[in-house]
Amino acid sequence: MILTKKVKTIAAATIASCLICVSAYAAGAEKTNKYASEPIHEVEFYGNPASSISAGVSVPSGSSYLFTSGTVPPVLNKEGKTVYERYGDTKTQGIGILKEIEKQLKDKGLTLADVAYLRVYVTADTAKDNKFDYQGWFDAYAQFFGTEANPVKPARSTVGVAGLVSSDWLIEIEAVAVYPKHHNQD
Repeated sequence: MILTKKVKTIAAATIASCLICVSAYAAGAEKTNKYASEPIHEVEFYGNPASSISAGVSVPSGSSYLFTSGTVPPVLNKEGKTVYERYGDTKTQGIGILKEIEKQLKDKGLTLADVAYLRVYVTADTAKDNKFDYQGWFDAYAQFFGTEANPVKPARSTVGVAGLVSSDWLIEIEAVAVYPKHHNQD
């Protein structure tokens, strides 16, 4: 009998402590979500306002996207003797590519302000001791994004790669744009 009473007391104490722990966990779980549970109605960029890029982008449910393939630099002078004469340095190539992406977007009723994400591939520049010219890319980017004319700062990945399809290309860019909700694709 004494053993049965002890077992019942231990079982009751165990169940009571489990209920307290579950209640405390459930109460704390409501407070851990730092994002609003309401749906968003337009693209939202977030992150450090001082940064030249967004840390992330929230896109409303039901949005339509445009994905560009890797866009490469336009030829400046096909008779040029060097990479720089044919295509330019990383900055020049980046500017040429962003202008081309801008044209692609315009053809689809979009602008650079609709770009939510960029993926950028940069190769080493032999004229710069085989180093990646990230600053050249950042300078080109700064002419198109985070400006007075286009304050949008898309989320972005910039990756140094061993090479691109053409050894003359120092940079290749992919863009993801989001159609505004009022857009009619017809």
